[in-house]
Amino acid sequence: MKLKIIHTFTLTSGLVLIITAFAKFISASGSAHILKGYDPSLGIQYKHLFLIVGICELFVALTCFFNRHTVTKVILISWLSTMLLVYRISLLFVRWDKPCSCLGTLTGALHIPPQTADTFMKAVLIYLLIGSYVSLFWLWRQNYKVPSEATSLAR
Repeated sequence: MKLKIIHTFTLTSGLVLIITAFAKFISASGSAHILKGYDPSLGIQYKHLFLIVGICELFVALTCFFNRHTVTKVILISWLSTMLLVYRISLLFVRWDKPCSCLGTLTGALHIPPQTADTFMKAVLIYLLIGSYVSLFWLWRQNYKVPSEATSLAR
């Protein structure tokens, strides 16, 4: 039963990541003034940052859809979500108080307030973090669980 839940988690994570990746690709291909600006934490031009993160998100999403190894999927989701959390924390260290531009300029084109998009992306990050780490823990426990029959035979 738990494996089915983890499978559903990896598929929904893949769906979310493919949507956010394409949002970044669409934004990076635009001509908005913000794309020429530099990220306050990493010092990378936003256009390049959107492309790099979009490629990572697309890679993890495609892995979620096409890789048969559940552990690989969950490890990649946990890696990516941890990196996104580290990025969010780094914004706190540089005292960045504006909403994260995680979806690029697409939110403006869709008339979504930046704060709403930022709150939604925080919820997505929490979903990815908690889901991946709980899944990793459960998979780890299953790997090291000794069946009761094997224990009684060993005695």
